[in-house]
Amino acid sequence: MDQQTAAELFWSSLGPIALGALRGTIPLALVSFAVGLVLALLLALMRLSKRWWLSGVARGYISVVRGTPLLVQLFVIFYGLPSIGVLIDPWPSAVVAFSVNVGGYAAEVIRAAILSVPRGQWEAAYMIGMSHRLALRRIILPQAARVSVPPLSNTFISLVKDTSLASLILVTELFREAQQVAAFSQQFMLLYLEAALVYWVICLGLSAVQGALETRLDRYVAH
Repeated sequence: MDQQTAAELFWSSLGPIALGALRGTIPLALVSFAVGLVLALLLALMRLSKRWWLSGVARGYISVVRGTPLLVQLFVIFYGLPSIGVLIDPWPSAVVAFSVNVGGYAAEVIRAAILSVPRGQWEAAYMIGMSHRLALRRIILPQAARVSVPPLSNTFISLVKDTSLASLILVTELFREAQQVAAFSQQFMLLYLEAALVYWVICLGLSAVQGALETRLDRYVAH
């Protein structure tokens, strides 16, 4: 394959691959991360609960998620559940798998962030008549959110890359588009490197947003 033909293929395939990122990869990552964060907050609060059974359930969930590969989790949901009569389409299956995975990892991040807030903040809230739930919502969680931004941002960036696994269950996203073009042109090395380049550019952009957000939040943290 000569250089001119390679360049033509590169530029002609860039549009479909970028479109796959905009229509598939980014929405899939955003939805999964949002759902995963809600699950993670619930699990973190369960882990901090004084009720042993609540803490035990959360601990078990986190252990299973962190101790098994994401690919296996994805296959269990998409290929395994139909064997017991539960049929889920590819895109929702991917959302469920990624959300479950994010929940397991982000839960420990949020729990650590909550524990990092000084105990005196709780005591001050109680002294002015706040309940435990109100103190958590208005005093503790806002402070914990600032602490958790860097690790949660890294989790999101990793999730964007992990969405490539959704191509294995026929979800149309960035890598799936690259696979289809590569299968047609038989130029696998070029197309896969192009897909890697697009992932890299997306992650560079997300890293820049992460840095700006950390700088903005750092203004409100006393040093």
